[in-house]
Amino acid sequence: MRLIVGISGASGAVLGYETLRALRRQKDMEIHLVVTKGAAVTLALETSLTLADAAALADYVHDDDNLAAPIASGSFRTDGMIVAPCSMKSLAGITAGYAGNLLGRAADVCLKEGRKLVLVPRETPLSKAHLRNLCTAAADGCVILPPMLTFYNDQMTMEGQLQHIIGKILAQFGLTHAGFVPWGEKKPAAQSR
Repeated sequence: MRLIVGISGASGAVLGYETLRALRRQKDMEIHLVVTKGAAVTLALETSLTLADAAALADYVHDDDNLAAPIASGSFRTDGMIVAPCSMKSLAGITAGYAGNLLGRAADVCLKEGRKLVLVPRETPLSKAHLRNLCTAAADGCVILPPMLTFYNDQMTMEGQLQHIIGKILAQFGLTHAGFVPWGEKKPAAQSR
C-alpha cells in the first residue's frame, strides 16, 4: 500500500506523528510525507519532536513548496491520503481546489482521481465557515474524522484516546491498530486503568 501523510499547521501535530508511527508498523507500506511550514512550527511548540523524527518514519519526504513532486500528479498511483491534523486553512484550500502548496495539490489529486482522502480537522469551536467547508469536503468525498474523545472503550488517558483515534484513521484504509478498541470489545488487561 502507498499512502500520503500530510501534516498541516493546526494544533495536534502529534496526530500526524502518531499516524506515521502506526503506518510504519504496517506490512508492505510505502509512506510519502509532506509537512507544511506551519506544521513544523506547531510540532516544535507542542512537542519535543523534530521534523527529523517525523521524516525518519516516512519512505519519502517531499518539500511542501515542490509542486513537481510525484504526489502532485494523478499518474503517480497512491491508495490515498491522510491529513492529520488538518488546519482550517488547509481545509479551505482543499474545498476550494486551491493547490497553493504540495499538501493541497496532493489532496486535490486524491479527489480528482477518486482516491480516499481522510481529513482530521483540529479546531474548536467551529465557525459557520469551518462547518461549510467540512460539509463541502464531505460532499466532495472526503472522510471527515475529527479527533473526538471516545468514552465507550475505557480509554481514560490522553495516550489511550490518541491511539484510539489513530486506529480509526487506519481503519479507513482497512488497516488495524493495536491501540484501537472497537465497540463491544474489552481493552487488554495491561491497558486497564
